[in-house]
Amino acid sequence: MPSEYIKINENRYFVRTWGDKKNPKIMLLHGFPENSGAWSSLARYLKNSYYLIAPDQRGFGLSWSPKEAKYYRISSIIKDLKSLINHFDDKMILLGHDWGAAAAYALAFAHPEIITKLIIMNGVHPILFQRALLSGGAQTKASQYINYLRNNNVEEALKANNFEKLLKLFSAQMDVSWLKGKTKDRYLEEWSRPGKLKTMLNWYRESPLIIPTNDKTQSNIDLDNLNLIIKSPHLLIWGENDTALLPESYNGLQRYCEDLKIITINDTDHWLHHQKPQEIAKLIENWLINSLNRKE
Repeated sequence: MPSEYIKINENRYFVRTWGDKKNPKIMLLHGFPENSGAWSSLARYLKNSYYLIAPDQRGFGLSWSPKEAKYYRISSIIKDLKSLINHFDDKMILLGHDWGAAAAYALAFAHPEIITKLIIMNGVHPILFQRALLSGGAQTKASQYINYLRNNNVEEALKANNFEKLLKLFSAQMDVSWLKGKTKDRYLEEWSRPGKLKTMLNWYRESPLIIPTNDKTQSNIDLDNLNLIIKSPHLLIWGENDTALLPESYNGLQRYCEDLKIITINDTDHWLHHQKPQEIAKLIENWLINSLNRKE
């Protein structure tokens, strides 16, 4: 698995790659609290057909990690990703999970010309997610952890007892049987880098999402005037047992997509790319082939 440092907008980014550069390119965007290594299992099954490019996102892993939260505004993330894609090609397929999905959606809205196809794994369109959060329903309750992670100095609580609270948050009644042995050791090593947990959490702190406290609703925000349409073919892959992101958070996604397919994966949850990488790789390949055939 080759890796390299790339200078993007005067800052250094760490990037892992798999496969042959001559093949169609897919950029893979990880979420919290992971890094580009999170894609290793999925890459094993996609690397023969695609050239895979996985950066450590700003604030994660070995990439540039400024301490101040203001550097994690979505406009800055978009600028990073556009430059990363342009470093390798004019356009490519984009795949995102968790916060990587949020970044992928944002890039697709801002620069549709560089995204040939959009694949999201347990991630949410911002309008639909915000609407679900404001409803005061199950998603509002499930997302209270975001308010917790935005607290000042929460890092110390998460670090205590060898990251006990972070690991508990990571599992949240979901299957993390894959997080053991050397894999777990690698995660703990990454989280232990000086200041790293703070910069990872800055994604939550700088997000414009509004999360009312439990059982509260907020309806004075107009979301209907936001025309955030996905113009490229879009595949949403959903682990059905996710307890952090609920199916209600993508209700109505068809309204915002010109070409959408949703596939639910049984017996998986938020960490589906670790749980069933071979099955997910196969359905991604099939969808990409079918999407190409439809276009032709």
